[in-house]
Amino acid sequence: MKKFFLIIILVTSVCACSNSNWQTASRKPAGIAPKPSKEKNAIIEIYAADAFSWRGWFAVHTWIAIKEQNSEEYTVYEVVGWRLSQGLPALNEYKTMSPDRYWYGAKPEKILSITGDKAAKLIPKITEAVSRYPWADEYTLFPGPNSNTFPAWIGFQIPELGLNMPFRAIGSGYAD
Repeated sequence: MKKFFLIIILVTSVCACSNSNWQTASRKPAGIAPKPSKEKNAIIEIYAADAFSWRGWFAVHTWIAIKEQNSEEYTVYEVVGWRLSQGLPALNEYKTMSPDRYWYGAKPEKILSITGDKAAKLIPKITEAVSRYPWADEYTLFPGPNSNTFPAWIGFQIPELGLNMPFRAIGSGYAD
């Protein structure tokens, strides 16, 4: 009977992964971020989504999105390990109107959202802290530095954010 349950758990785990092919996994917007064309206030949002494939059972991937007042797009900051194999830094910055895209099949959730004057005051601190991130060219799945180390480190630099990383943000303790 014990073997039967282990087999069921194994089969369920393998079959329940959101997608086995990262190339075809959804990256569509989740529709949870304010549209920059409608929301003129400054915005800071931090997202978490299940990591790709079986890793999503244990861990999340996190990223930071900021939008300055009256900006028509967000700036997203995230750490992605595969960039290193392409000779690029792990820390990536890009502009988008949809910072809430699915993370390779996994719908993100907001773990922090700040708007208005407080966001406007904190955005310059975030961009300055990003420029000082000590592991921009490093990535280690465990114990870190990884995608969760980055927002955690930003949160330590800027306590006014009040950032509480999710329990499954493996690597967030690396920044302590």
